[in-house]
Amino acid sequence: MTNALWQSQLRDGLAAMDIALNDGQQQQLLAFLGLLNKWNRAYNLTAVRDEREMVSRQLLDSLSILPRVTTDHLLDVGAGGGLPGIPLAIALPETQFTLLDSNGKKTRFLNQCVLELGLGNVEVIHGRAEACTPAEPFTQISSRAFTALANLVNWCGRLLANEGEFLAMKGQFPDDEVAALPAGWQVKSSESLDVPGADGERHLLVITRTAHSG
Repeated sequence: MTNALWQSQLRDGLAAMDIALNDGQQQQLLAFLGLLNKWNRAYNLTAVRDEREMVSRQLLDSLSILPRVTTDHLLDVGAGGGLPGIPLAIALPETQFTLLDSNGKKTRFLNQCVLELGLGNVEVIHGRAEACTPAEPFTQISSRAFTALANLVNWCGRLLANEGEFLAMKGQFPDDEVAALPAGWQVKSSESLDVPGADGERHLLVITRTAHSG
C-alpha cells in the first residue's frame, strides 16, 4: 500500500510543481525513499517517520529548488540522508553532484544509494567541510537543515567560487541568521518554496559574496 500511495503522491506533487520526470526517474526516487525509510530505523537519517509525509517532506521538498540549480557540478554540504542531493541528482542526470558529510553512518548510506540506484553522477565524501580540498571551487553549494548561515559561509566559503552562490534551504525565514552573516556576505535573493502536501514555511536563501569582497 505504501508504494502505491508514494507513487500517487509523487506523480501529483510533480504535476503541481510543474516538474517533468520520466517513469524511470520517478521509480528511482521511490526506490531512494524506500532505502531511506529502511535505513532510517537503524541510522536515524531523518526525523520524518510518518510514511504518509515522506514524499512531500523529503522528495518534493528537495526538488523544490530544482529550477535554481544551474551549475554543472553542485556540492551538497551536510548531505545527511541525501536531501536534497540524491533527488536532485536523479532529476538532473547530466549534472555532477558531490555529497559531503562528516557522519560515517550517513556517508555509508549515501554510498549504498549510489550503488543500488546506479547514480553515476554522484560522488560521496566522508569528511568535514573545513578539510575538503576540491580540484576547483564550486559555483553552487546547497545545504538543507545543515547549520546557521554564518557557519555555512565560514566553513564552506573557501569551497565556493568567487562568483558562486550558496543555496540555503530553511524553514521559517531566519531573520536572526541573516543579521548574523559576517562581513563580505549577503542574501542576494530569497523566496518562499511551495511544497505540495507540506505544512509549515519553506524558504530558499541565495547567499553570495558582496560585490567588494574578493
